[in-house]
Amino acid sequence: MRIPNLNRRTFLRSAGATLALPWFEALSPAAQVPPVRMLFLFQPNGVLPSAWTPADDGPDWTPSPTLAPLAEFRDRTLVLSGLCNKNSHTGDGHYVKTTALLSGAPVRKTGGRDLHVGTSVDQYAARLRGHETRVPALTLGMEGVRHAVDMGFSTVYGSHLSWRTDTQPATKETSPRRAFDRLFRATRPLAQGKSVLDLVTAEAAALRKSIGGTDRDKLEEYLESVRGLERRIERIDPISSLVAPEQDPAAFEERVEAMLDVIALAVASDTTRLASLMFGNAVSGRDFSFLDGVEGGFHPLSHHENDPKSMAQYQLINRWHVERMAGLLRRLDAQSEGGRSLLENTLVFFGSGLRDGNRHDPKDLPILLAGGQAAGIAGGAHLRFPKCTPLCQLYVSMLTAFGLPTDRFGDAEGPLPGVLV
Repeated sequence: MRIPNLNRRTFLRSAGATLALPWFEALSPAAQVPPVRMLFLFQPNGVLPSAWTPADDGPDWTPSPTLAPLAEFRDRTLVLSGLCNKNSHTGDGHYVKTTALLSGAPVRKTGGRDLHVGTSVDQYAARLRGHETRVPALTLGMEGVRHAVDMGFSTVYGSHLSWRTDTQPATKETSPRRAFDRLFRATRPLAQGKSVLDLVTAEAAALRKSIGGTDRDKLEEYLESVRGLERRIERIDPISSLVAPEQDPAAFEERVEAMLDVIALAVASDTTRLASLMFGNAVSGRDFSFLDGVEGGFHPLSHHENDPKSMAQYQLINRWHVERMAGLLRRLDAQSEGGRSLLENTLVFFGSGLRDGNRHDPKDLPILLAGGQAAGIAGGAHLRFPKCTPLCQLYVSMLTAFGLPTDRFGDAEGPLPGVLV
């Protein structure tokens, strides 16, 4: 069944809410090709190298202890070894290596306001294609912006992965509630106990009568997902709370899951095609004692000084972050559009600005790229490149798959071999 006015920009609207709709079989012919998305996940403080890199190369790679959560997506995940940002090798510590990860550009050493970094790849894509969606790019994080000077660098650098321009970071949202509101609500506040879905009841009822059974089931599943997330956010990020959400350690894991749900709903509904999430800022000392076997903060444990107990805890934290990536891949893979899964239409990047957190080593960065097979990304493999191959070559490949073909980005001239088929 095909409804003439149903397209990728179909919404449920009211005076207080705007809900973009997911992919339906009843789409008009002009909207039949699903869009490509790019998502960027950042983990601070590097990894334990001995537990990260797979022992074998090529498509038959076996997940390492840290990458074990990705086993079910092995055939759709590229593990990319040997990459680096040469412009991040200047400056001690974490800040340059974090803030330049998505641009590959030099970073001005300053503790003041005269910040200077290159435009990040997500924001470059948003500048050219962001007008096609209601939210050009979604920029999220789990920790707020810190204003101080450390090792001669403003800590604002370490608080931002995405840069709209060379001098202006993209505003980062750290509250799941505000991120949800940006996607689904207008400015009208809701009464206690009311849902955003209550504002679009009539529109949803009319749509149900206009679409086939399969699309009705998909609509119900989508609306239930929105309401389920809304309920969880009300519990973990209450509007009446006097504590900033990023300062509540007890709710950290739930807030991360809520942010990942926000991303999954945002791209499924084509509200945005670009999103980034910082699991933590540079030098994040987040207490991970909620994990079995871990006692202490992330940054202190990253400086393990080869102590076996600290190394084991550091690796568990690394694995926890990879598990969050796997959870996002699972969310995307469970949804279909255009005869493929949403994951196959989405490029999911995972990386850190450091390799070995103990030594602040910026070479051979821990980089993953999953999904995107419908956009021309190769199937799963462990690809090992020559020492310090430009990471920005990967961004050239990703931009091409996203529909913005180019030969240059950052310090790269040409794509990364083996990423595009």
